[in-house]
Amino acid sequence: MRTKLPPQKLYLGLAVVLVIVLGILWQTGVLSGQGGRADYQAVFLSNNQVYFGKLSNAASQYPVLKDIYYLQVTQVLQPADPNAPQQQLNLVKLGGELHGPKDEMRINRDQILFVEDLKPDSQVVTAIESFKQGQ
Repeated sequence: MRTKLPPQKLYLGLAVVLVIVLGILWQTGVLSGQGGRADYQAVFLSNNQVYFGKLSNAASQYPVLKDIYYLQVTQVLQPADPNAPQQQLNLVKLGGELHGPKDEMRINRDQILFVEDLKPDSQVVTAIESFKQGQ
């Protein structure tokens, strides 16, 4: 024979479950605005390379980075203006290199120094959006 729980205990149990579910949703970014959106991260590696893209499975030993871009430094050999910078920075989309990589990278977590979330109005995100519109 089953005993009936008093309504107070039932409501308390439901409240505890609700708080736990909300906490999980907040931690995963669904409620904090970090999940579901197309946010970009800067991933700094131990070889001094920085990649920009959408990072997933961050807790895994091999997080996955997609929609990847990186900075390329170009030396200006003979600038028209002697006061102009001697180097130019270009944002490059991964995939056009000689070896033709896919636009997905599995990175050994041990090689990641740190990850930064990029603001939607950052220069890098603005350049990425401009690149995508020009395709």
